[in-house]
Amino acid sequence: MIVDFTKLDRAFTPKCLVVVGGNPHWLWLRDQKNFQGKLYSVQVNPETIKDIEAAGITNFTSVRDVPEPIDLVIVSAPRKAAVDVLKDCIAADVAAAHYFTAGFSETGEEEGIEIERQLKEIADAANFHLIGPNCMGIYNPKISLGQIVWDNSGPFSPVGIISQSGTHTTTLGQRAHLQGISIRKAVSFGNGIVLDSSDYLEYFAYDSEIEVIGMYLEGVRDGKKFTKILKEVAARKPVVIWKGGRSKEGERAISSHTGSLAVSNDIWDAAVRQCGAISVSTMEELVDTIKALLYFPPVRGTRVGIAGGSGGQSVAIADGFASAGLISPTLSGESYRELSTFLTLIGGGYRNPIDTGSQPRNKIPQIMEVLDRDDNIDNLVLLTGARWGMTETPKIDIETMADIKQKSSKPVMAIVAYSTPEEMQGSMDAMMLFQEKGVPAFPTIERCAKALKNAYDYYSFKG
Repeated sequence: MIVDFTKLDRAFTPKCLVVVGGNPHWLWLRDQKNFQGKLYSVQVNPETIKDIEAAGITNFTSVRDVPEPIDLVIVSAPRKAAVDVLKDCIAADVAAAHYFTAGFSETGEEEGIEIERQLKEIADAANFHLIGPNCMGIYNPKISLGQIVWDNSGPFSPVGIISQSGTHTTTLGQRAHLQGISIRKAVSFGNGIVLDSSDYLEYFAYDSEIEVIGMYLEGVRDGKKFTKILKEVAARKPVVIWKGGRSKEGERAISSHTGSLAVSNDIWDAAVRQCGAISVSTMEELVDTIKALLYFPPVRGTRVGIAGGSGGQSVAIADGFASAGLISPTLSGESYRELSTFLTLIGGGYRNPIDTGSQPRNKIPQIMEVLDRDDNIDNLVLLTGARWGMTETPKIDIETMADIKQKSSKPVMAIVAYSTPEEMQGSMDAMMLFQEKGVPAFPTIERCAKALKNAYDYYSFKG
């Protein structure tokens, strides 16, 4: 298969989209109702055709009958029609087709395996760009393409997602959006019998709208090709990979999901590191790490200067960062002398982390400026909380960190902690406000620390 990026461009930004099948209730067609291009239907059921045309959508009985160049076909027809639809797409010179249709090799059934073999054989012979089968296909929220389940009003973050799982693709989109990151483009590729993860990875590497690439993979078909491309891409753009099937139970689930072969965790993690990419183990870590890479300047050290918590919180945050492989060093003598001029030990202390205790919150700007000037510190962290709501306290913290972000060459971040379900929304709101000012914010100590360490590892390898 020779990948034609021009055809993938057409598939990711189609001007003409055709949906084939989609019963019951022509779901896939209805999901494209806001698509910003020409939308056509292919159905053969007279009753369904009547409903579709009543909705104002032109229907044809074959892809071959559509009277203009087709950029993308979404196939939601029964499995038995899959081969005939593919032949029609090739005859109509369609740029690419996404097969939502499932029931192939992932079932273990002879009929499904045979039909998948035919699809691959026919597509390969025609060098046809087939996405899937058994997948949710392409998402381009900017033009309302795909089963959009997250807000698509923008602004969009320069992030591309490549995923074998359709559910994970949509969930990642939702989770990232709630964290202040609106995915620019995504693809769910399912069984990947023609176009595999390596092809999408290479495509995103050359996409000027994508700066960070996130992946969810269950396996790869060609390990040598994948590692070769991953090494090349990771040298240009950060690539963060969440590998599914890290347990024996997960391995079994993979075989019935996309039919991928399991890979030893140790071998996988080592290969990813050697290629200069970042391996993560959860969806939260994937989103957090993408956020860190988007907002941080290059991370050049592991020494962290921390302020904002009380005594117990200071201990917890020091432990949390240490567990991630980061250091909370003592400050310079000059920093301690300067801190002593405006902080007292009553209700707090000023080692590192700096226990602000009952100190007035308006001292935080001075504290962060001292930490920024300290040569013992590489990264700046402020612990704040959702329990205050949007009172003057978090507003001061947000403005403080935004100001430091503008002045400092060091990575700057915030942790917006919460203790109760009621505080969770306040944490999310405050995180978004921090990020509107360019300061990445995280809901827990551990998530912040892990994201920072992952970013440090990436830049250390890159040099």
